[in-house]
Amino acid sequence: MTSRIYTRTGDAGDTGLFGGGRVPKDHPRVEAYGTVDELNAALGVAAEAVSDAWIRARVAEAQPDLFVIGAILATPPAAPGRRAPTIPSLDDARVGELERSIDEAESELSELKAFVMPGGCRGGAALHLARTVCRRAERRVVALTRDGAAQGVPDGVVIYLNRLSDLLFSLARLENHRAGSPEREWTPGAGES
Repeated sequence: MTSRIYTRTGDAGDTGLFGGGRVPKDHPRVEAYGTVDELNAALGVAAEAVSDAWIRARVAEAQPDLFVIGAILATPPAAPGRRAPTIPSLDDARVGELERSIDEAESELSELKAFVMPGGCRGGAALHLARTVCRRAERRVVALTRDGAAQGVPDGVVIYLNRLSDLLFSLARLENHRAGSPEREWTPGAGES
């Protein structure tokens, strides 16, 4: 017998957390890990759209990190008398690896002198979109930590998401550069009638 994807346990608008307990589906914890899941899906789309192998590899390296972050966010502290589930931890060295990738990408790019319009080639546009989802995920985690519901969420999660969004911006620019798709700079007042 195969297991079914549907459980019907969330039909009343709540969901189970890893390690026990149920919360409404719009709970800040669910918003945070749900947005991280959305980011991971956006990275999957970007990886398929990107033509450059080095950029695709950087995206592929980030996706498992997001599963770890999702597990961290989906796991509240253990209730009294219950054992906390075992979840992976986010390797602190990953932030340094993201920074090295940013530096490598930026070494090939011209200095930014203006805001650039998101877009460009298909891969660049997909990376820009993933970057905006990453920023939203970061905001959701910050909101979670601010409202006190984020017990057990290490500071490194926000730092990682902040750095990942920077990397995605640099990768979008690099994908466009390597594809020969010029960046469009935003000129204040342009296009106004």
